[in-house]
Amino acid sequence: MSPDNTPKFFDNVTNRVIDDLKTTIRSGSKIDIAAASFSIYAYKLLKKELEQVEELNFLFTGEVFTSEKAQRESREFYIPRLNAERSLYGTDFEVKLRNELNQQAIAKECADWIRRKVKFKSNVSGEHMSPFMAVRADQSEAAYVPFNNFTTADLGADRGNSAYSVTTKIFAPASKQFIDTFESVWNEDEKIADVTESVLENITAAYKENSPELIYFAALYNIFSEFLEDLNADYLPNEATGFKNSVVWSKLYDFQKDAVIGCISKLEKHNGCILADSVGLGKTASQRQLEYLQG
Repeated sequence: MSPDNTPKFFDNVTNRVIDDLKTTIRSGSKIDIAAASFSIYAYKLLKKELEQVEELNFLFTGEVFTSEKAQRESREFYIPRLNAERSLYGTDFEVKLRNELNQQAIAKECADWIRRKVKFKSNVSGEHMSPFMAVRADQSEAAYVPFNNFTTADLGADRGNSAYSVTTKIFAPASKQFIDTFESVWNEDEKIADVTESVLENITAAYKENSPELIYFAALYNIFSEFLEDLNADYLPNEATGFKNSVVWSKLYDFQKDAVIGCISKLEKHNGCILADSVGLGKTASQRQLEYLQG
């Protein structure tokens, strides 16, 4: 504890948050964190200390790991959410740790720890929530302000992309305001959603064994899923026009027929399209069918 409860300051260069946490977190500690993202590599650096805590409550200050999907027209606002969710597996500034190729082992240990000690909730209110961390141990308590992300950079173990960073450690009684605020928000069900299972599911995916076929199809789905929304009755070509009655159509493979249907849809909607595929997969045959439709 600082003499006379004087606040302590960390620039994460000469004085690092991680070093202070290693002496502050003790057996039975309770930790509250309100931050934008969580990284398994930050857990790795504090694994010994975090195993001693009684509980850790983590509040994502933005809406992440919920089932809501961003609308296309607001996709630019969805990018920060995606970045926050992907930070589970390491940020862009944790490349050195990611290159050690031990992500699976870390993810498995982290998932086990979460099941025993941690709850995650997400801010779904759309309101701004300030980031901080509070640690309670025995008769002492302290708050670290701000604490933007639970990452190795914010702990001071990596450089990150900030020109400078200053985190203040505030002691009791001033720290009680942060603890009370966190507990109040944590219990507001209309503003906060429990996302613990979703976080666990994402972390588990980092070490779960999957077949190459599953990975391939999952990749295809994530790349093209938004385009599947176009495949509905409003955009599919009208079969009453007889486009399936031609000799060419009867000779097409299924994937070529899908291409033709897609082209017709794009032509009707956008008055143009591009048909592209590898050599020898029947672009010319598909083109012949489109020419048939044009008469």
